[in-house]
Amino acid sequence: MEAAVKATREADVALAQRAADGDRAAQRELFHAQKHAVHHTLFRILGSNREIEDLLQDSFLEIFRALTSFRGDSSLATWCRTIATRVAYLAISKRKPPTVELALVEDLVAQDAPTADRVVHARDAARRLYAALDRVDAKQRIAFALFAIDGLSIAEVAALTESTRVAVKTRIWRARKDVMKRAASDAVLRTYLAELEGGPR
Repeated sequence: MEAAVKATREADVALAQRAADGDRAAQRELFHAQKHAVHHTLFRILGSNREIEDLLQDSFLEIFRALTSFRGDSSLATWCRTIATRVAYLAISKRKPPTVELALVEDLVAQDAPTADRVVHARDAARRLYAALDRVDAKQRIAFALFAIDGLSIAEVAALTESTRVAVKTRIWRARKDVMKRAASDAVLRTYLAELEGGPR
């Protein structure tokens, strides 16, 4: 392990230990350091702001409960995102998500200084995609969202979902197959999927 990575992992473990021991300053530091990563993961999987704040709180409750088990085998950010992924999975499994109202996509298209028309089009396309994902198995949806929408590698998705790479590939393939069935009669969704799949990996 490179020296910088080792030092970061040691700092992560020390912070987690202090927070687990009840150090309020350490707890606040951990929360503020990891809030964006946890929120980002939930947002990419669920595609909606409707329950994000509640699930963000649930994620940090689980993170703080599990802090004593953190050993630095991965970065603290990856460990927290893994827990957020579990929370998202439980949320999807417990109920059929409603059709989403998205505030998604600004960051997906922001780098190109999009026109208002392009933002509206991208929002509509993303809304259609998440509506299609509402009908997909929870594990398949999560793998697809992290891979196709968030742009993570197969290995990164496997780490976050605590799965094998083979399982992740299978879930992505099945989710894509289901979504493509919907896209067969939806040109906007079909074009959006092609854009996602043409992105960096």
